[in-house]
Amino acid sequence: MGFVGLMFWLLLFVLCWPLALLALVLWPLVWLITLPFRLIGLSVEAVFALLKAVLFLPARLLGWREAR
Repeated sequence: MGFVGLMFWLLLFVLCWPLALLALVLWPLVWLITLPFRLIGLSVEAVFALLKAVLFLPARLLGWREAR
């Protein structure tokens, strides 16, 4: 990497450590804020899986299998 690469990484460390520290502090808050949206997404996905299972039930009873 050489001397220039080392200087680049040192400069990046000096300039970006406040941003990294801010991200470290704010990440738990962002996680808590997005938690309800992830739960809603999981619920919607479960409803669609249930609908798919109900709609494909007659075909499965008649012996149809998905191609893999």
